[in-house]
Amino acid sequence: MDKQTSILAHFGGTALDILPIALIVFGFQFLALRKRLSRAPQILTGFVFVWVGLSLFLVGLDRALFPLGTLMAEQLITEDFLPELAGSDTRGWSDYYWIYLFAFSIGAATTIAEPALIAVSIKAHEVSAGRIDPFRLRMAVAFGMALGITLGTFRIITGLPLSGFILGAYAIVIVQALTTPRYIVPLAFDTGGVTTSTITVPIIAALGIGLATAIPGRDPLLDGFGMIALACLFPLITVMGYAQLGQWFGKRLEHAESDPENRG
Repeated sequence: MDKQTSILAHFGGTALDILPIALIVFGFQFLALRKRLSRAPQILTGFVFVWVGLSLFLVGLDRALFPLGTLMAEQLITEDFLPELAGSDTRGWSDYYWIYLFAFSIGAATTIAEPALIAVSIKAHEVSAGRIDPFRLRMAVAFGMALGITLGTFRIITGLPLSGFILGAYAIVIVQALTTPRYIVPLAFDTGGVTTSTITVPIIAALGIGLATAIPGRDPLLDGFGMIALACLFPLITVMGYAQLGQWFGKRLEHAESDPENRG
């Protein structure tokens, strides 16, 4: 398939994807509400922008982000880059240290740039009357995403089952949800969802599949997926942990201020 045909295929596929949304919205407007559509030109123009934007985004994924993730995974485990692996039949998990560093870095960087997370952090700052700092919230989420992706690469390299990682992470989340300040729990779960969005998912998926393809003995279907699940879970842990630390420091400060010896 040549470039022009591929681009046209993305535009046609995106049109079919957003068609049900348009049918539902306009159907309810004219059949259920039975009202004329106000600002019809602007709404129709917006749908066209959505169609064009999503189509170009998918073209970019196909031509840039997916190949980039796969290429980085392949290059980081070659014997030219890691000469200590040359001629070795047994490779330990610690031999792939550059993969872990790359996974951690790319996980943090893509999360900080994630538009959905920026929007949620701004809204959280507004509705909390400034109690939640948007930058610190994004840093907590980014750290959790970086940990999740790093652990996901470790799982692929070692071949360990995904179920153990998922159960362990959920056990931590449940304990934290019962002990952390109540206001942060819904926000933590929302931030875990928005982190896996337009920027992070393509690179994470490509990295996981690329690793599973390049490492001997791994199945891309069985081992290449699952990183997104870990990437969703660990921001929950770090955001609730951030709130727990803030609560702990706050109590210590209150205790220090109320202690007569400290005031003297």
